[in-house]
Order: sequence, then C-alpha cells, then structure tokens
Amino acid sequence: MATALTALTGVRYPIVQTGMGWVAGPRLVSAAAQAGALGILASATMTTGQLRAAIGEVRSRTDRPFGVNLRADAGDAAERVGILVAEEVRVASFALAPSRELIGRLKDAGVVVICSVGARRHAEKVAAWGADAVIVQGGEGGGHTGSVATTVLLPQVVDAVDIPVIAAGGFFDGRGLVAALAYGAAGIAMGTRFLLTSDSTVPSAVQARYLAAQAADITVTRKVDGLPHRMLRSELVEALERSGRAAALLTAVRHAASFRKLSGLSWAQMVRDGLAMRHGRELTWSQVLLAANTPMLLKASMVDGRTDLGVMASGQVAGVIEDLPSCAELVERLMAEAREALAALPR
Repeated sequence: MATALTALTGVRYPIVQTGMGWVAGPRLVSAAAQAGALGILASATMTTGQLRAAIGEVRSRTDRPFGVNLRADAGDAAERVGILVAEEVRVASFALAPSRELIGRLKDAGVVVICSVGARRHAEKVAAWGADAVIVQGGEGGGHTGSVATTVLLPQVVDAVDIPVIAAGGFFDGRGLVAALAYGAAGIAMGTRFLLTSDSTVPSAVQARYLAAQAADITVTRKVDGLPHRMLRSELVEALERSGRAAALLTAVRHAASFRKLSGLSWAQMVRDGLAMRHGRELTWSQVLLAANTPMLLKASMVDGRTDLGVMASGQVAGVIEDLPSCAELVERLMAEAREALAALPR
C-alpha cells in the first residue's frame, strides 16, 4: 500500500510505531521495522551514549528504515541531532516543534523530519519551517494530548498543509487506516497498540492492566505535570488528584532526585529544563518538578512493573484491545483488515 508516507520514509506500509519513553526500545523498534512499519526509537530517556548503542542494536536486528524521537527542548538536542546525522538515521521525529536551525541541519544531511502536532496552527508553523511531515494526534491519543477529536482535527490539518499528514489517536486496526486515508492522511501512527504486543518489553503485569482496562478506566489528568495527560487510572493518579500542594511538592522532589541520578543531569540542568517547561504555562513548582521527572513515573510502571507507583500513558483504544500479537502479526492483520474494508466499499 503505497502512500506519501511510504515514499518519504522507505517503509513498506503506511504505519508508524510511535516513540514512547521506556517502551520504544531497540527490540520493539526493530520488530516494527522488520514488519514493514516505521519504528521510532524513544531517546528522551536515554543518555547520548545509550542512544548510540540503541541505534546500533536496532541496526543489528534489521536493515529496514527506522527513526529516532528527540526532545526539541532538551539542552543537548543539537548533540543528539549530530548523532542521528552521523549514524545516518532515516527519520527524526519531534514531540515539540524543533527550531528552524535543527530542521535545516537534519534536512541538509538527508534526514526526514516529522513533527507531532495537536493543532492546525502548529502544523502550519512546522511546515513553513521545512518539516517533511506531521503526525496529528487527536484527543483520543495517550500521553500529553489535546481536547479535539482526531476526526475533527485531522481534516483541518490535511486541508492546511501540503506535506504528508499522519493520523494518530484512536487507531488500532485496518478499518482505522482506511478511514484515515479517506480523510486525506498518508498513514496512521499507533502507540498503545504497539505497546500491547509480544515484542514490547513492558512487564506482563502492566500489559495485563492495559488489557483489563475499559474505556472508563482511561482518564485525562493535569495532576502529573499540569498539562492534560491521558493515562490509565491508577493508585498514583488517584493519590495525586487527592493530594494537596505540599504533598505534591514532596513527591515531585523525591522523583526528581531519582531521575537526576539515573539521567546524569545536574540539578542546574534539571532546573533549566523545568524553567523551559514552565515558560508560557501556569504551572506550580511541584508541577514543574513532576514534568521534569515524568520519565521516572513512567519507568516505575513500564520498566519496573510497579502499577501502583508509576503512570501508564494510554490511548483510549486500550479499552478495545484484547490481545498481544507480535508486531509482524499485528501489521499483517491490520493490512488484511484494510484491504477487506476497501473491498467492501460500494463501487
């Protein structure tokens, strides 16, 4: 199934596995890439040395194209871009808009730049700066999300920009792919659906929690970092929503100390990143600290298996997912469903 996305990135199918922190590591990314999708390696929770090693491990597992997700606001973003250029990674993806300079440097080196957006104006901005494609995530998507549904946001962006648009938020099967193509998208991006595969390294107890979730068990909260964050309702989320400002600040400081030790960042670097996150937003300092160390809250669940102590970012589709196929099985099934859906359309 050839689209502008497959032509741009060199993948076989118009499907993207998103760069989820602590989840999208070399095993999942290489499995997704080998299955014909665009696997995206999550680098925000890695040191630069770990990033180089992860790229090498993906390459040892597959010769298919893949990408790396970067934090545009990270203090070492330019260094990480240099790693992607040196390693000749096919795609660089960003959750926040990178600068014109970073986009230009990547494009000059032949790296495809894909930016995730949650509003039409953001898509127009990065397209004007030279981005090659955008991932448009509607409110159904997991993690940081907006309030506009994919079915409303997607056609707005498709009509507004002349670059390939990838639809995200609420996709899990072949019918969704066909629907996205009908809206004018060049493909779909999925996070939760790839998290719930046998190639995912997420602990089985955590995957079981996702599989058991109903739609009502997936909530949006601002208590983690002050921004709308879609996740499974858990003991920690409920405790944060009940807690006062002092208790929230104590929790934030404790997690920040753990993240500083793990990441190797200095307190000055963490404060600098926190100030960058606070700019333009009405966040308390406890929310700033929680935002700076949200990776630790994710690690507690996605790596350590502590569903009681960690956050579990989740799209609403977790409420309808019931199995753990391999990436190869998932992609094959999704494409078969897409062909069936297309064949069933009135002619």
